[in-house]
Amino acid sequence: MKNKGSRRSPFAAVLVMAAGLALTGGGYAAATAAVEQVKPASAVASAAQVEEGRKLFLANCASCHGKAAEGSAAGPSLIGVGAASVDFQVGTGRMPGQASGPQLQAKKVQFTQEQIDSLAAYVASLAPGPAVPTEEMLAADGDATRGGELFRINCAMCHNAVGAGGALTEGKFAPSLTGVESKHIYEAMVTGPQNMPVFNDANLTPEDKKDIITYLKYVEENPSAGGYELANLGPVVEGLFAWVFVLGLIIAITIWLGAKSN
Repeated sequence: MKNKGSRRSPFAAVLVMAAGLALTGGGYAAATAAVEQVKPASAVASAAQVEEGRKLFLANCASCHGKAAEGSAAGPSLIGVGAASVDFQVGTGRMPGQASGPQLQAKKVQFTQEQIDSLAAYVASLAPGPAVPTEEMLAADGDATRGGELFRINCAMCHNAVGAGGALTEGKFAPSLTGVESKHIYEAMVTGPQNMPVFNDANLTPEDKKDIITYLKYVEENPSAGGYELANLGPVVEGLFAWVFVLGLIIAITIWLGAKSN
């Protein structure tokens, strides 16, 4: 005998399915909106810019990186490296590479910024990757003190405590960061070119990176050789100055005591 009280309405399953679809769709829309809000404006590229970048890529890069940027024996795949990597490598003149060696070096830039933007847009269209940072992310208005602490913890072992650069193994080196554009410093952190590790947003948040850039720009604008900053002479020269001053004082006192005893 069937229990009429436990019988379910034929519309109950339909209502449950509709509610599930509504919740799923709403969650997807909210997640998509959140991603779009944090996506840098520079990540937006037109189809014409991507096509122009593809032409430049085929003419200047495909011989090493492959016609579809899939890589070859002469160059790595660029799929997934993102626009930031292209902007850094091409914007600093490291690419196109001209000679083999322990590492690529910065040289005169061979493309206009418009062409670099097109190349970056094309490579970014192949697969998701780090985008070119916005001006807001690069403004040197962060916390220089905190940036100095972060730089000494994460970067100073290669780049020196004030970003002066340093030697690495096998003929490689960490370049000086003096005069380097804030954009390229940020892009180097998120892409890890050559010997440098990648500092994604889980390692260093965008705020951390902004503080580091603020510190480096402060050091660049306020150079100091250390010590007590006597005309920026440095601690060795300042120590020598103090030693000569004390020695002169001792000689003066000796002469005065000798004259007094006579």
